[in-house]
Amino acid sequence: MFTPCRRLSGWCALGLLAAFCAAGQDSVVPPPSSPPPAPEGAVAPAPSAPDTNQSSPGQPAVGTVPATNDRLTNSMVPAVVPTNTLPSAPLSEAQLLDQLRVQLEKARHLRHTRQPREAEALLVELLADSSPDSMKQQALLELAMTAKEENELPRAQQIYAQFLSRWPNDALVPEILLRQGQLFRQMGLNNLALAKFYGVMTSALVVKNDTFDYYQRLVLIAQTEIAESYYQLGRYSESAEFFGRLLKQNNPALDRPTAQFRLVRSLAALGRNDETVAQGRDFLTRYSGRPEQPEVRFHLARALKQLGRNNDALQQVLMLLQEEKALTKEHPELWAYWQQRAGNEIGNQLYREGDYTQALGVYLTLAQLDNQPSWRLPVDYQIGLTYEKLSQPEKALQIYQGIIGHESQAGTNLSPGLKAIFEMARWRVDFIQWQSHAETQAHPPASPAPAEAGAGGSSSSRQPVAPKHQACLEPAPGMSHSMEFAPWTFPPNSKKI
Repeated sequence: MFTPCRRLSGWCALGLLAAFCAAGQDSVVPPPSSPPPAPEGAVAPAPSAPDTNQSSPGQPAVGTVPATNDRLTNSMVPAVVPTNTLPSAPLSEAQLLDQLRVQLEKARHLRHTRQPREAEALLVELLADSSPDSMKQQALLELAMTAKEENELPRAQQIYAQFLSRWPNDALVPEILLRQGQLFRQMGLNNLALAKFYGVMTSALVVKNDTFDYYQRLVLIAQTEIAESYYQLGRYSESAEFFGRLLKQNNPALDRPTAQFRLVRSLAALGRNDETVAQGRDFLTRYSGRPEQPEVRFHLARALKQLGRNNDALQQVLMLLQEEKALTKEHPELWAYWQQRAGNEIGNQLYREGDYTQALGVYLTLAQLDNQPSWRLPVDYQIGLTYEKLSQPEKALQIYQGIIGHESQAGTNLSPGLKAIFEMARWRVDFIQWQSHAETQAHPPASPAPAEAGAGGSSSSRQPVAPKHQACLEPAPGMSHSMEFAPWTFPPNSKKI
């Protein structure tokens, strides 16, 4: 049983211990090398364990942060210390590689979701010295693709050049050269692109790798790119040669419709009409319904016309103009362009050559393609001229009067072409009416013979005066014997030859 005195001495000891601990925390003087003696009746504290996290001189100790003002309180104040103070174990090589792979996939995801800056930051980290070469290579390729997608083509070229400089004998060299060539061609530098594409074929022969199919596919792509580069440079002889070589291969990876379409274009540009006809017919037989079909038929019709095979050319034009709507609904603007161009060109050639019956058939079909005044009225005017050539002035007069009837609907904001069409239609009306009156006067109905006139001749021999603006029987001026349309605008993915 405790007595009151013992209780009092116990409480005094606890009080002294608490006061010592508080003094040790509030003092700005470093603690002495040995603890002071405990007051009488108090329990001396055990010596503390040495601080394994002691910092170097002049640096704050781990777990503390500097105070804002050392004259107010301590120079160092306690901070929240994490419970796990043990140093983390170093990652194994496999664990480090897994961590880098996760970072690479995250960067790819950011690139695919159009966050290039965030992706670049992660990729640059992967280029650190601690990363293996395989990871650095993938990071460089991703970085180049990011730059390309941001349309920073020179920067993408520089990144690929760094790859080739650091790993000149790597198995990926042919693919890097192929990508560089595609970038050069996208930049309009076709000659540099050609050098890179030829480099693909050379490097694919040197690099030793078991993936033969992979390199065969790269060489095929490089050959296709070489042919396309020659075509874009206007070197149609080389492009025809390369596309012809490609079509002789039995590689299933070859895009044969596109290669043969480019071959038809190249042959047409060279004026090799016999080959154009052969390749064009073969294309239309093999690949019916392709979006390139109207252009191929146009080149076929023009080649036939230049070979003097007018009936065959006209047949191809009419087939193009009368194509089923099911074929034209997917690319209506493409079909309309080639239908109008083919009909206009072949119809005008027939008109100039005096084949007015065939030309009239083409013009009547052209008139059904579009009801817009900018297209329909010039076609109608050409139909009127053709009727005149066929000695059918009544039908021509009807056509011209129909054109004039649209003038009030056209408004005041007319194009120069339409203004010319309306003016010439009025001239043709005046001319036909004058011509009809003149023929009536020259060949009057049968009547009693008139009395003989004097030396001045018969009074009935006077001829009517031609209209002031007598238009010659030719197509509208500036139309090259044709209608004046809006300037030809070539459709997408089409190159003017």
